[in-house]
Amino acid sequence: MSFRRHVLTCSTCVARGPHHSVRASRITRSISFPQKLDRTVKSDVGWSAVSTGPTLRAVGSSTDLDSSVVGLGRRAKLASIRVGLASTDQRNAALSAAAEILESATPAVLEANLTDVQRAVAGDVSPTVIDRLRLTEQRVSAMAAGLRNVVLLPDPVGDVVAGWVRPNGIRITQTRVPLGVVAVIYENRPNVTSDAFALCIKSANAAFLRGSSGAIESNKAIMSALRAGLVRAGLPADGALLVEDTSYESAKQFMQLRESIDLLVPRGGPSLIASIVEHATVPYVIDGDGNCHLYVDKAADLDLAMNLLVNGKTQRPSVCNALESLLVHVDVAQTFLPRVVEVLADVELVGDLRAREVAGPERMGPATPDDFAREFLDLKLSVAVVDSLDAAVDHIRRNGTGHTEVIATNDMRAADRFVREVDAAAVMVNASSRFTDGEMFGFGAEIGISTQKLHARGPMGLRELTTTKYIVRGDGQIRS
Repeated sequence: MSFRRHVLTCSTCVARGPHHSVRASRITRSISFPQKLDRTVKSDVGWSAVSTGPTLRAVGSSTDLDSSVVGLGRRAKLASIRVGLASTDQRNAALSAAAEILESATPAVLEANLTDVQRAVAGDVSPTVIDRLRLTEQRVSAMAAGLRNVVLLPDPVGDVVAGWVRPNGIRITQTRVPLGVVAVIYENRPNVTSDAFALCIKSANAAFLRGSSGAIESNKAIMSALRAGLVRAGLPADGALLVEDTSYESAKQFMQLRESIDLLVPRGGPSLIASIVEHATVPYVIDGDGNCHLYVDKAADLDLAMNLLVNGKTQRPSVCNALESLLVHVDVAQTFLPRVVEVLADVELVGDLRAREVAGPERMGPATPDDFAREFLDLKLSVAVVDSLDAAVDHIRRNGTGHTEVIATNDMRAADRFVREVDAAAVMVNASSRFTDGEMFGFGAEIGISTQKLHARGPMGLRELTTTKYIVRGDGQIRS
C-alpha cells in the first residue's frame, strides 16, 4: 500500500495527523514508503571542482587558505555545503580512498607519532596516556579498517523518519539531513582523528577537528591522508580540517565559533569537559566521565559477577566504559570480596569500613568520598558493601556520572527495578560495562558516548550526527 493511500484511508491519520499512538507501527508495517528521498542537486549551486595541487576548493572559497581558527571555521562551513550535497557513493569513495592512502602513509604516520611519544616520555606522562597516544602498524591498519567498515554502514541521510497527509491534502515528511559542520575537540588519541572523519563524512558533514598538543604531529600526518582521500573522490579537501594551533586560546576560540560549528563533541577528561561548560557558546553534546558501577546483588551468580568485574576493570582500564566502582550486597560480601582481593591482585583497591574488614586492611586501603565519585582510568577500584538494592541505587545516584551501570543478579525483579531506577545512558543486566560502545551496539562506529539527554544519549553513531527537516508538498493550498 502506498503512503498516500494509507493515510487517506486511515481515519485516525486524517483526524489526528502524525501523532496518534498507532502511527509508527502502522506506517512501518503497511506503507511502501521510500526510505530515501530523491535528492536533486541543482547545477546552479555555484560549485566547481578546482584542483589546487593537494587540495580541492570550491569556487567562491578563500584562495588564501586562512589557517586561523576563525578562517578554518569559515572554510569548513563552505565545504560542508559540498559534502552535504554529495551522493552516498561519492562519500563512500572518499572513505575508501582515505583508507588506502592512510595505509600507504603508515611509515610517515608512525614517524610523526614517534615524535609525539618521545615528547610524552620526556615529559614524564603516565603510561596510560602514552598507551592511548602510541600508534603501531597494527593500530594504523585498524584505523584504515575502521574507515572501510563505515563505508559498509547504511547512510542515514535522506531516511524518512515519519510521513503523513493532512486533511487539506498537504503531504509532510520528516527526513534526516546533515548537521553541517561537526567539530570534535579531543585529547591524546590519534585514532579519534580518523574515527571522527569517517563518521562525519559518511553522515554528509564536514569534520572540523582540534586535537591536543601532545598528539599534534600524529594528527597532522593522519589528516593529510584523510584530506587526500576527499580530493581523490572529487570532494573538497576542506571537508576535513585540523586546527594546528594547540594553545589554550585557540581551544577557547574554537568552542565559540557559532557562525561555523553546528555541533561540538568533546572527547576528553574532566578538565576538558569543564572548559566546554565554561566557555563553549556553540551547541555541544557532552562525552562525559564514566564512573561506572557493578552492583553484585544478593541473588547474583558470583562466578558470573567475577567475570563481569575482571572484564570491566582490567581489559582496558583507561577507557570510559571501564568499571570504577564495585558495590557488593552484604549477604554475599563475605564470600565475594576475598575472591576479589585474590583475582584483582594487580588492582589497587580502596573501600569503605565494611569492605576493608572483609578484604583485610593490608590489601584494601581506605576510600575517601572523592574516590567513590572518581573516574580512575587506571588499575584502581573503589569498593563498598551495601545493605540492599535501594542502598546500591542511592549510592549510584550520588556518585554516578550517567554513563553505564551494571547489575549482576538472577532475580529478575531486582534487575527490573535496577533498570527502571538507575538513571544512566546504558544499564546492563549480567553483561559487561565494556559493551557500551558504538561498535558493540551494532552502530559500526561512534563519535563519542553522550552522558547528557539532548540531543543524543549513549553511543553516538551516524544517526546522531544528523538532524531532521520537515518537507511539505502541496498543490497550491493556502492557510485560511
